[in-house]
Amino acid sequence: MGRTVGVIGGMGPAATVHFMGRVMALTPASADQDHVRLIVDNNGAIPDRNAALRGEGVSPGPVLAGMALGLERAGAQLLVMPCNTAHAFAADIRVATGLPFIDLIEAACDEALAGGARRLGVLAAEGCRLAGLYPAALARRGAEAVMSADADQVRFMQLLYRIKAGDVGPEVRGGMKHLAQALVGAGAEALIAGCTEVPLVLGPGDVAVPLIDSIDALARATIAAAGETP
Repeated sequence: MGRTVGVIGGMGPAATVHFMGRVMALTPASADQDHVRLIVDNNGAIPDRNAALRGEGVSPGPVLAGMALGLERAGAQLLVMPCNTAHAFAADIRVATGLPFIDLIEAACDEALAGGARRLGVLAAEGCRLAGLYPAALARRGAEAVMSADADQVRFMQLLYRIKAGDVGPEVRGGMKHLAQALVGAGAEALIAGCTEVPLVLGPGDVAVPLIDSIDALARATIAAAGETP
């Protein structure tokens, strides 16, 4: 692979590890040397993105910017961040370093619309919803985001923090499936797993419409960019 990828991770740590595994699994490699070189900062101490976007916590932007600079110093030639909500602070990263930054939201929307759907249900964390990341990105492409009802959003956050605590059991899986089905009932023609913890408990077989995994979309975009000549 041509370029070294710096991963701004830890949001959450399990999602970052899952992203690394998906990059490896999706890379067309026949030997160790064919794989993408990843330099990973899996920092679980990053301030809570959702609290910051509610106005109840400090911004994670300065920490993210510092991580980006550290990865650049370590040899990264491009950056990725496997966390949807943290993309509300992507400007801090872009200002801190001149390295190319692969946008997870953009990659997921491009992949979702490639299937022909125009109304996309989005399973996303509270902060991602407050920041309007997916509605804005889809609107730029002439498509519409279908977001969870308020009560379902509360339930989503409860499930999210259980997943972050390591609970990926039947109750959590069933709860996430119910929320996904509610979006389909509201008219979604396809779904975007717009939170990196969602694919840990929800798969394509759980819903009757296509499910786009934002982690896989970012992994594919990462592999393509890493394969370019430096």
